[in-house]
Amino acid sequence: MAALKSLAVYCGSGMGQNPVYAAATRDLGLAMAKRGIDLVYGGGRLGLMGIIADTVLEAGGKAYGVIPDALHSHEVAHLGLTELHRVADMHQRKARMTQLADAFVCLPGGIGTLDELMEAWTWNALGYHAKPFCLLDINNYWQGFAQFCDTVQDEGFMSRERRAQLLVASDIDSALDMLADAAEKASAGPVW
Repeated sequence: MAALKSLAVYCGSGMGQNPVYAAATRDLGLAMAKRGIDLVYGGGRLGLMGIIADTVLEAGGKAYGVIPDALHSHEVAHLGLTELHRVADMHQRKARMTQLADAFVCLPGGIGTLDELMEAWTWNALGYHAKPFCLLDINNYWQGFAQFCDTVQDEGFMSRERRAQLLVASDIDSALDMLADAAEKASAGPVW
């Protein structure tokens, strides 16, 4: 696989309770722009989604949004992006983001963020793509989820190889380095 040139960022359309999430989102946007990594995200202007897009753009990077028609019409679309892709529904949104991105990272978020992560992981496990994904564990946000995944493995519902696909990093540079390394080493095929 080629170098990490585009990164899908899954994150909340809200700000969360702790200002550390917005600060980390800004830092991720700056690090992406500095490394020349294009942003692929859900196309919104609110919450962490808006922060990541605005930061990447203000730092001279490119931001590509993918938004379903229903959300676009509710005026939550970010209209200042490099390119905004309008799609019919959430399934098409996730498929288009997967096409546009070389890898995925999760900032804090809610059910939409979890849905995006789980579908990217499932598609990877089934061999539909070989793109890596990482939880950016800001303020230990993802710690409980990672522990739950360990439980799923320990109880025999996930192989060690599949569990190893879920990268976890506590800082931005580590996350980007891990994803770049995993993208270069990725190989096609299912992971049982």
